[in-house]
Amino acid sequence: MELENKNEKNAKFLAFPKGFFWGASTASHQIEGGNVNDWSEWEKSPKRMAELKKKNKNPEEYISGKACNSYELFDEDLKRIKEFNLNAYRFSIEWSRVEPEEGKWNEEAIDHYKNVVKKLKENNVEPFVTVWHWTIPLWARDRGGWSSKKILDPFSRFAEKMASELKDVKFWITLNEPEVYAGQSYLIGIWPPQKNNPFVYVKVIRNLIKAHNNIFHVIKKINLEAKIGIANPNIYFEAYKNRFVNIVLKKIVDWWWNFYFLDKTKNGLDFIGLNHYHHSRINYGFHKNENKIVSDFGWELYPESIYHALMDLKKYNKPIYVTEHGLADAKDRYREWFIVESLKNVHRAIDEGANARGYLHWSLLDNFEWAEGFTKKFGLCEVDFKTFKRAPRPSAKIYAEICKNNGFMLK
Repeated sequence: MELENKNEKNAKFLAFPKGFFWGASTASHQIEGGNVNDWSEWEKSPKRMAELKKKNKNPEEYISGKACNSYELFDEDLKRIKEFNLNAYRFSIEWSRVEPEEGKWNEEAIDHYKNVVKKLKENNVEPFVTVWHWTIPLWARDRGGWSSKKILDPFSRFAEKMASELKDVKFWITLNEPEVYAGQSYLIGIWPPQKNNPFVYVKVIRNLIKAHNNIFHVIKKINLEAKIGIANPNIYFEAYKNRFVNIVLKKIVDWWWNFYFLDKTKNGLDFIGLNHYHHSRINYGFHKNENKIVSDFGWELYPESIYHALMDLKKYNKPIYVTEHGLADAKDRYREWFIVESLKNVHRAIDEGANARGYLHWSLLDNFEWAEGFTKKFGLCEVDFKTFKRAPRPSAKIYAEICKNNGFMLK
């Protein structure tokens, strides 16, 4: 699909607000390569290897290794950011690089992130910096990780160090999807450290709430003008046909999954980052979706759900940035359609009072998709993980036109 001419007969240009941020998002462990942290060690652990072999999966596809080699090839990524007309880029700082040993700072790694910010600013791209995107240093793991309060002071020290070094950064995301991490790592036990304990799960949630509230004040002391938020993984839970049982179930899961963390941190939020991937139709049970179109992950592609997720956040009276939204689609069959239809719904939410100020697509690159390894392709750019060559997918050109024009044509 080529975007229509703005003057085409019977066409309407769907314009977004002036100053709207158009971007893409990444995470350090998923793209940088060469990290040594709790995840990199778990990927190669005997338990993990045995699990993969039992499922007849090739372990090599599930070890991050060099990933996209973005730590060395950031200039290549910057070329794509510019090519796609992005004015925002979200990335995370790898704590294990910056502080590989407790209390010892790696100045070379810090200079790398300072250089990333500098180059983005020079190219009129706003950095959205994530302090924590799921990985922790080995020494923090060995002290109990997020299940222990011992992590809180070191995490605040890490945030203080980076805020002091990156004073030009305006937008800070303290935590990425804390509910997802806590559930996958400490309740379901799929991710490291693979615990199955509901009591520890709740403790981890509480520690992450404290961590956010602590570093909100830490960053503000260094830069009062900083805008600080979290990236929350809101799901649109739909009570099918408004049946009483479905409404009750919706209220329960909305309270715990969508709003609990925000309610506990709302006094320390300048904005809300919305990570949105899922619609869950409730019909005497969850995930009773029609699944007419699904991604390579098997997730339903339901563009209308982002409208509901944004409208659900209106009550907080905060600016909202879509900090992740995308799909696994190796053959690029649905990405163009999904982006355009989803953005129609973002625009609809804005028209109805949702204070959405930006859309950052997940992801700039195909990357290491956590427990799924290299098997799921979310990138606007396809990546050859042997040569690290980046090749824009056709849908990226459409997204680039939308970014350039701050909107798109509707018929």
